[in-house]
Amino acid sequence: MAKRIESPSSINTFKQCPRKYYYQYIEKLPSLPNIHQIRGNIAHSTLENFYDLDISLFSRETNYQIKFKEVIQKLLLHYWNFYRPKLDGLKLSKDQERFYFEETMLMIMNWTDHFLENIAALMKEKNIPLEEAFQLQIPLREQKFVSDNYSIQGFIDAIHCIEEEVQIIDYKTNSLFEMKDSIKLQLAIYALLYFEKYGKLPSKAGIFFLRHKLKLMTVDEGLLELARKEISLIHAHTSATEKKEDYLKKISPLCKWKTGQCDFYDTCNCLEESPVLKPESKF
Repeated sequence: MAKRIESPSSINTFKQCPRKYYYQYIEKLPSLPNIHQIRGNIAHSTLENFYDLDISLFSRETNYQIKFKEVIQKLLLHYWNFYRPKLDGLKLSKDQERFYFEETMLMIMNWTDHFLENIAALMKEKNIPLEEAFQLQIPLREQKFVSDNYSIQGFIDAIHCIEEEVQIIDYKTNSLFEMKDSIKLQLAIYALLYFEKYGKLPSKAGIFFLRHKLKLMTVDEGLLELARKEISLIHAHTSATEKKEDYLKKISPLCKWKTGQCDFYDTCNCLEESPVLKPESKF
């Protein structure tokens, strides 16, 4: 059986629950849209396209901080309206939608404050104009990496080249400011993909937690080895079988929680059927 093309998301899904992986990636059952997924897409689109603005209209004398904030607020509103059909499909109340919009706006403005701090620091340290400082801040955006060697693919939100240092960054709207094991594995895979394509390690990999700030980790051979190990493990399993019974259930609080449940909870009937996997300790 040929290797499947995996991704950080599919590998983390397999580690969370092999049966969920089966339903999503083998049986390809439809997943349900949710506000967290949709507003994540909105936030990513806003940040990705922010760098396309015409900076020549800005200057130190025109209170550029306010203008940057005005631009990004308009971008967020644009993409919120662009995703209107999907938002309407969630059937949120007006109060619920207002809450998520305002919460997303706060995250975007938090990111903008950090961006402006970096701009100001660059202008001061290098004694350069605003336009040049802005250009130095523009990353490679939404870069797709595909590895035939590892049968893996992924999209990196931003790649910053800061003098001799390369940083690969992902944006997240998570409430917790925490480098969970699933996030560490995602970054490890991104680092491996970058290394395979360019022949050198990125200096840092990290997450910009939009509610908080950027958190970086050093990329080393150990991180790449983690990626290779987990990629090898999933290929060993998925290349050997596509039988549902070989993708055991892993009962956990992620099956059903106070405000929701797994997309496949009803199909899985997880509380009645066996065998199941016991939750693993952190890898």
